[in-house]
This record gives sequence, structure tokens and C-alpha cells, in this order.
Amino acid sequence: MSKYHIVIIGGGGTGAALAHDLVQRGFRATLFERGELTSGTTGRHHGQLHSGARYAVGDREIARECMDETRILRTIAPESIESNYGLFVALTDEDVEFEPQFVAACREAGIPARRVSVAEARQMEPGLSPEIKKVVLVPDGTIDAWRLPLQFFATAKHAGAAVHSFTPVTGILRSNGMVTGVEVQDLRTRKRTQVHADLVINATGAWAGKVAALADVDLPLTPAPGTLVAVKDRLVNMVISHLHMPGDGDIVVPQRRLSIVGTTQWTTREPDLVRTPEDDISYLLREAARMVPAFENARVHAAWAAVRPLAGSSDSDARELSRDFQCIDHAVTDGVEGFISVTGGKATVLRAMAEKVVNLTCRKLGINAACRTAEMPLLSHRAYFSLSEAS
Repeated sequence: MSKYHIVIIGGGGTGAALAHDLVQRGFRATLFERGELTSGTTGRHHGQLHSGARYAVGDREIARECMDETRILRTIAPESIESNYGLFVALTDEDVEFEPQFVAACREAGIPARRVSVAEARQMEPGLSPEIKKVVLVPDGTIDAWRLPLQFFATAKHAGAAVHSFTPVTGILRSNGMVTGVEVQDLRTRKRTQVHADLVINATGAWAGKVAALADVDLPLTPAPGTLVAVKDRLVNMVISHLHMPGDGDIVVPQRRLSIVGTTQWTTREPDLVRTPEDDISYLLREAARMVPAFENARVHAAWAAVRPLAGSSDSDARELSRDFQCIDHAVTDGVEGFISVTGGKATVLRAMAEKVVNLTCRKLGINAACRTAEMPLLSHRAYFSLSEAS
């Protein structure tokens, strides 16, 4: 094992994938999460496995990356993936006009989008609206938002990573302009401890700006909450999306015995103080009912807000910001050595985000170790609990 010790701040999907990649390349990795694992944005998204089709018209590279990572996740973590595919449905004449551009963009990005007749689509999904005018089939799917990160955590822990939940980072240690570790507090014992590291990675999503400030670093980031609504019963078995440029209330995702519709979007400075607007709930249900009429009479199971960590700053429409992720070496941007932040991205590309960050870590520390996470099957999510009980 490498002599180098890496501290990861943040126990969501990105932190899980980072811990896994780091230990596979021989680093000693320690992760700290202020609450329960996946208790931030990771445990609150609707669970769509993005084929990239949603982003194809706006950004081919993001779309291509999503398609690549979809294939990888289906191989390395099948127990957390439902390969149920998705339908993009045209509801208006404008949607019909958009369809050729959409299909062409998907194919340019390597996404096997296929036009299907409305009759064929209704055979696949009998609950679709009779008002639908055109349909495109894409290889979307469903992610179990909790099990997938736990598979990464289990595999990382089995290989030697140390994972600490309910242990917030209360300070970042610095010496001569270099980050040298973190101060943490174990909420169970209230004990504060200093943990030294050769490099610290900030993977705290919408909270990354606040964590960066502990190192006197100004990190451009837009926390962008959005409302999601889950209704009782599995009203569809495939991911259903409105065939237009990304907007509000245009995705329905089946999750176990629920159906989730999302999402809206606004911005905030305080991701911990976000509340779910009541108007969003009725709006999302109306939009979902345009595609799947059963939403009109569906029983609401829950409504909540998830905060996206969009890379960059925006004072107006956060949808203008890229859905790509950024890996930031603060030695380059801020003159603070030993500190890296990763922002943006989405659940589908968590493994790719980790690969890029660990590639940078290797370059900075002079380590020559190839990434193997795209080919390595992950342990079951259940293994995380059995490993925790044994330790």
C-alpha cells in the first residue's frame, strides 16, 4: 500500500466512488461524513440512470460520458440497476419538430435512440397519454440511490478504506500555505481529533463551497434545489421523459412500488435550509399527468427537495450552468496545495468523477497507477453492513 494518506470529505456517491478508486490504486483512504452515509443529495435524487439522451442536444460530450458510464454501471453493479429503458414522448407540435434534432444528437453521442410508433409505445407502457404524438426509445434506466453508493463503500471498506459517518469536518489544517489534514468531531463521543493527510479531497456536493471556505478558498458553486414528488404505485415501468429541451416536471422514474416525478429548480445560498414549496407539488403532478394521466388521481407518498451541486456561479437561471463536473486543484486556482474539490456531475457518472480526481491525485503525488474501477465488479450493498458489524 502507498505511504500516502488521502482524506475524503463527504459520504455521498462521489465520496464512495473516490474511496473505492483510491484504495484500488494503493492509497490509504479515510472518509468523513457529517451525517449518515448518502444523507445529502445522493439519497434524495429520483434515481434515473441517464443514458445521456436528456443532454445530447445541449452537450454531446456529457451525453457520451453518461452513455459510457451507464454501460459500466450495468456491468459492475447490476444489483443496483434496473435496465428498464426509457421513452421520450412528444406532447405538442413543437415537440414533434424537436424530435429529428434530438434523435440525431443522440446518435452523434453514441446513444442508440430509436423511433417507435405510438402504438408500440403504448404496448410497452399502457398508461401513456393518448395525446402523445411521437416517441423515441433510449437506454435509460433506474438506479437504487442508496444501494449503489453502498456497493462502492462496501468494496472500498473491504480493501481497507476507513469510513466514518456522523463525523463532521470542523476545520481544515494548514501549514505554510499547504493543507495538511482535517479536524473532525465524532458526534457520538463529542471528541475532536486532528487527522493528518497528504491530500484532502472535498466531495461534499452542494456544501462544497462551505467546506472550501474552511481552507480560505472561494469555490464557485451554485446549490440548486429542486422538488420531487413520489406517488403510490408503480404507474409506469420505464423512465418517461418529455421530448423537449430540459425543463421542469419532465421526468417520471419508477422506483420499487413508487413513481417519482421531478423536478423543479431554483437556487439557494443555504442548502441546509431548503424547504419544499407547496406549489411545486401540484405543478409536478400536473406535468406528470400530461404524460401519464394516472398521476391525476395518484396518492402522494412523499415530496422533498434535493440540492444539485452545479459547478460555477449563476445569479439567474441555474439551468444555464453545465451538468458536467469539475475537478479543481486549489494549488493551481488558489495557491493552496494539498486540496482538491470536485463539484457538479450526477449520480450516473460518479465512477468517472472519482477516476478523474484520483488521476489528478496520482499526478500530484508522483504515483503511477492505472484506474481499474470500470472493470471491477462491486461487492453487494449488503456486504457494507456485514463488514461494519465485523469491525
